[in-house]
Amino acid sequence: MESQLPKHISKRIEQCAVVAVLVVDDARHAVPLARALLGGGVDVMELTLRTPAALEALRRVRDEVPEMLTGIGTVLTPQQVEQIAALNAAFAVAPGTNRRVINAARECGLPFMPGVATPTDIETALELGCCDLKFFPAEACGGLAYLRNMAAPYAHLGVRFVPLGGLTVKNLKDYLSEPCVMAVGGSWLAPRQLIQAEAWEQIRTNARDARTAADAVRTAK
Repeated sequence: MESQLPKHISKRIEQCAVVAVLVVDDARHAVPLARALLGGGVDVMELTLRTPAALEALRRVRDEVPEMLTGIGTVLTPQQVEQIAALNAAFAVAPGTNRRVINAARECGLPFMPGVATPTDIETALELGCCDLKFFPAEACGGLAYLRNMAAPYAHLGVRFVPLGGLTVKNLKDYLSEPCVMAVGGSWLAPRQLIQAEAWEQIRTNARDARTAADAVRTAK
């Protein structure tokens, strides 16, 4: 089944295995943040639209750190989709499954991943042409056991998930060992407080630890 996430984008996300999910308050932090993540081996980042700085942060990373695959998260409206597409984001992510937002992304040609938490969400996403999905909030919904049960009826359709919410370096190995999981989303790599403190070396270390753990899982498969 085709996805609203092109193959070259989904392949990059799958190869990285860990997507850094970020809240940036000051756009000046975007470039050193991206470089710190790259230094740790994480080359996919999602800048969430939870602050006014997110779109300017996207522009700066796209211009100055082109080797980073940079997307936007927390996309809630069609108007935001238009803004993101105009800035050439690599992809966009939503916390839920909103028909108007998904359709707007398709019309703009913006690679898009909606969020799901129930079988009904999955079926809505599939109806709208999305089979690469964000599972959110992962741990609060029941974690990996819940995901296995929810995903089972759709496995033959090639549905894949990026769990986010409660993921850490301690449990990412279990998630990445699951065949339906293409990658995990991690806000722990660069928490808001570390970004504000410009703790780039700590962020680089967090990214390196996550990538090492992810590579160990992928090598064992």
